[in-house]
Amino acid sequence: MAQINTKRYTTGEEIVNAITHGIGVLLSIAGLVLLIIRAIRYAPEEYRARCIVGFTIFGASLIILYLFSTLYHALPLGTKKVFGIFDHCSIYVLIAGTYTAYCLTALRGAVGWAIFGVIWGLAVVGIVLYAVFGSRVRVLSVVTYIPMGWLIIFAGKPLKEQLPLVSFRFLILGGVLYTVGCVFYAMKKIKWMHGVWHLFVLAGSLMHFFSIYYSI
Repeated sequence: MAQINTKRYTTGEEIVNAITHGIGVLLSIAGLVLLIIRAIRYAPEEYRARCIVGFTIFGASLIILYLFSTLYHALPLGTKKVFGIFDHCSIYVLIAGTYTAYCLTALRGAVGWAIFGVIWGLAVVGIVLYAVFGSRVRVLSVVTYIPMGWLIIFAGKPLKEQLPLVSFRFLILGGVLYTVGCVFYAMKKIKWMHGVWHLFVLAGSLMHFFSIYYSI
């Protein structure tokens, strides 16, 4: 199994870490339901199926991320090593899952499929590397999250043309919040900073939920 270094947070920190992303699990389940209802009711008939699939993948990726993060912080040390792998790998799943919602709807066509293929390819590579090498590639993993997240700038023009303005603004704001949150993730050796990172992740994913919700 991959070598995983599990940082010893204090009990208080772990309670905060588990609660913040436990709330994320509940919000993600509710969000998935709302997105599916939104797609069924308001998506144009010609690409309603794409909306339902894209929105479902995004919502499911949110649930996966928050569930594994909550379990990682809530379970005892021995089990942490396993869920530590799932926790980091689920970040790649969320990044690719978020892209999917846009690639199947606003970015239909060659551009959408190209970005879809690239982002899922990178996600699979990242997941395999972390599953095999664990903490030895942690720095590389963290460094790749941000460029993967901002790969969307290559489709910025068609996205801005296809998305309602409010949806586009929520998309950018979510990316900014995730990026700023990475600063606090890098300071996780300082007490409570990992909990602050969790709050930024919650805020970023909430912005992307609103972006996708109002994309149709």
